[in-house]
Amino acid sequence: MFFTFGIKDAIDILLVAIMLYYVYRFMRDTRTLNMFVGTLFFIVIWLVVSRVLEMKMMGALFDKFVAVGALAVLILFQKEIRKFLIRMGERNNPNSIIGWIARKSKDDNTSNHAASMPIVMACINMARNKCGALIVLERNSPLNDIIETGDTIDAAVNQRLIENIFFKNSPLHDGAMIIGNNRIKAAGCILPVSHSHDIPRELGLRHRSAMGISQQSDAIAIVVSEETGRISAAINGNFRLRLSAEELEKIINS
Repeated sequence: MFFTFGIKDAIDILLVAIMLYYVYRFMRDTRTLNMFVGTLFFIVIWLVVSRVLEMKMMGALFDKFVAVGALAVLILFQKEIRKFLIRMGERNNPNSIIGWIARKSKDDNTSNHAASMPIVMACINMARNKCGALIVLERNSPLNDIIETGDTIDAAVNQRLIENIFFKNSPLHDGAMIIGNNRIKAAGCILPVSHSHDIPRELGLRHRSAMGISQQSDAIAIVVSEETGRISAAINGNFRLRLSAEELEKIINS
């Protein structure tokens, strides 16, 4: 059968390898990577037993496990699968399908630049006064489920409004603000908390929430520490700590 290997088989192997590579990339920074490797190892054993060695009893037993295991994989990896599909559809992601076909227009960059200065100035003032804040900038991944956990605002991006929302006596102070399309969509929102062991212990719950939303979407999460007054940003599951005003503006505009 090795002599009938053709171009179609090579393309088939290549596509499977690419798919496994992308799945590995999106899971390598999570605690589910070991589960993924174990599942892959089980599939390899199943193929060897049922296809190569043609062991009928063992093959039939493994077939039953695979039939049930397909549903179990969807349940276990539902968050990772959702994140994978979202990332593959992002327009500004060069590694995605849509990003390879099309790119973001210049109008989006212009509108982002117009809204960046009120955010930057508000963060600088809140950092100076050690007023804690958590601002999430929505990009291509919709955050409607997060917005529903807070109070809808739907107002233009305004420095004073941002500072008033995160004022220490404000009822929306402890939640996250969601900004998208140059509008403050909601405040007091609840974000998913990251349980990654790579986050420094001195960083609090706001930072873990910022990391959580950046791991599950392409959003940028800006944090102003209430203890130190330092400004940080979580992007694609990575932290940018101790940001200056210029660095923060560059991150938002980019």
